Amino acid sequence: MRTALYARISTKDKGQDSENQLAQLRAFAAVQGWTITAEFIDTVTGGTSDRPEFQRMFQSAKNHEFDCLLFWSLDRLSREGVLATLNHLNRLESYGVSYRSFTEQYLDSCGLFKDAIIGIMATLAKQEKVRISERTKAGLERTRANGTRLGRRPKDIDLQKLAALRAEGLSERDCAKQLNCSEFALRSRRAA
Repeated sequence: MRTALYARISTKDKGQDSENQLAQLRAFAAVQGWTITAEFIDTVTGGTSDRPEFQRMFQSAKNHEFDCLLFWSLDRLSREGVLATLNHLNRLESYGVSYRSFTEQYLDSCGLFKDAIIGIMATLAKQEKVRISERTKAGLERTRANGTRLGRRPKDIDLQKLAALRAEGLSERDCAKQLNCSEFALRSRRAA
């Protein structure tokens, strides 16, 4: 069977390497006697389908360049939620491509309970994305509560020069160019 591999790591996965997934996927395909015809590797969040290799994989599937997609786990394929993940898997099937999860071997397009299991797993994957977001927000709130200012340091603007430029009748855009700063920085200084 002609098989394509899909691996994904998030840019937030410090120390992760797609080769960890790919080595196991290649070994599994070899044991099955499957021929690997393509490997698609993304280094981006799975919370959106706007991933270059993910899109390229679907184009290859549509062109019948492989018969089965093998991925490490469902959350490596997608973390978009139940409906979107099921739509992705149904789309593969509509192209005549089967799929298989390496770590969740019950996630197999030939399995009896595939739809129920996939729905549960997709929900868990999306929930993990929500938990990551909640942990990040909690950390930012704690940092703010400790008095740490987040974001960029405000740009130092020569207020006397700004006043002189405004007195000359220069627009905010022209003042910003003269002071080598953004218009937003000028508006922020006016509001302060």
